[in-house]
Amino acid sequence: MAVPFPFDNLVCMLLGISFTVWFTLLLVFIIVPAIFGLSFGIRRLYMKTLLKVFEWATLRIERGAKEKNHLLYKPYTNGIIAKEPTSLEEELTELRRSGSSRDLDSSSATASSSSSSSSSCSSASAVASSAEFDMSDIFSFCRRGVESIVDDEVTKRFSAEELETWNLLTRSNYNFQHISTRLTVLWGIGVVIRYGVLLPLRVTLAITGVGLLVVITSIIGLLPSGRAKSFLSEKVHLMCYRICVRALTAIITYHHSENKPRNGGICVANHTSPIDVIILASDGCYAMVGQIHGGLMGVIQRSMVKAAPHIWFERSEVKDRHLVAKRLNDHVEDKTKLPILIFPEGTCINNTSVMMFKKGSFEIASTVYPVAIKYDPRFGDAFWNSSKFGMVNYLLRMMSSWAIVCSVWYLPPMTREEGEDAVQFANRVKAAIARQGGLVDLLWDGGLKRGKVKDTFKEEQQKLYSKILVGAQENRSRS
Repeated sequence: MAVPFPFDNLVCMLLGISFTVWFTLLLVFIIVPAIFGLSFGIRRLYMKTLLKVFEWATLRIERGAKEKNHLLYKPYTNGIIAKEPTSLEEELTELRRSGSSRDLDSSSATASSSSSSSSSCSSASAVASSAEFDMSDIFSFCRRGVESIVDDEVTKRFSAEELETWNLLTRSNYNFQHISTRLTVLWGIGVVIRYGVLLPLRVTLAITGVGLLVVITSIIGLLPSGRAKSFLSEKVHLMCYRICVRALTAIITYHHSENKPRNGGICVANHTSPIDVIILASDGCYAMVGQIHGGLMGVIQRSMVKAAPHIWFERSEVKDRHLVAKRLNDHVEDKTKLPILIFPEGTCINNTSVMMFKKGSFEIASTVYPVAIKYDPRFGDAFWNSSKFGMVNYLLRMMSSWAIVCSVWYLPPMTREEGEDAVQFANRVKAAIARQGGLVDLLWDGGLKRGKVKDTFKEEQQKLYSKILVGAQENRSRS
């Protein structure tokens, strides 16, 4: 009598062995080094290899386009319209001076005068006429309006940054098309590697990191408050965040660590992605500030606050600015508590600029610790367009990218100067972050991502124009 082949048992055994080998490799080469903050240099080697592949692919695209007489798309890195930064008063003065010069030129056929007197009369005419409304002033406002429509410096900050080179991700470059069989095969191999190897690995690491964070912080929350609890909480948070960083294959370079935020302070940083929190928290512990959520995020928040003094608000509390300010101020005054991490922009910007900082964070403390974060878009676009992608979709895009490469600069602490209000202080900190990160410093509110321009912006332009006319009127009366 034939004995049936135990096929099911063999499959189960092979699956068990595969899972054991898989998790052992993760534990030895990724999880354990992450716990102790060690690196074998594999990610750096991986990054250098990718750069060489990207360079070859871009050269192949350019050569193929040249052979087919196809024009490549070139992103406007410096804007569509080339313009020099000038004030409204300078524009109006130039327009009126140009008009006065044309009037003088038309009358020169009947009245002769020296070139020097013509020049002085032209300038005098422009200054004199600036004391009242002039029809030519309309052209300045029309030009600015058309420039804003054609080259809107706000809207384009909420779309993915277009690359000069191709990184084998079709979502990052408009130049992808069938150039050659070898290039297409290379792209197909990249898809298999990213979705067949990297994505399962990263999902496993993410589940491990989040799972450990929830379980261990819940256990630590049972301990009595004291130094031991704070010490264990900080170590657990660092360990779990570093595992989550490995889940993104994040390659982070930290600069000027001597300026890292200290307890009882406020750390402010530019905001590109939700993973900004993981990037910073993997190098130091922070007290998080945010609104209470439901679902999995709510479970994580409740477990975290048991082990560390994070600040979570109910929806009704967020609307009460005084309550929010009081809780933040109480936290800052306690020098034993972790520094608060805040993103004053209030929304994610596409890694090219820094937009208006809300003044609330700068009213709480007179000293803040600025941090600049800049991502390298060649390996993956870290920007989260929340209007287009949900959180799950966004994380899937992150985990299916090649890597997340970024630089973090800890700037020296900045203190509010005498006579400086919260808005001026916020603008000065924002300018320092933009300058260090190589980002464009914009005064626009990031809330324009979803809302219309406030009437106050229009009123500011009207007031500015009125001040120019009133000032010119006063100058003319004095002279």
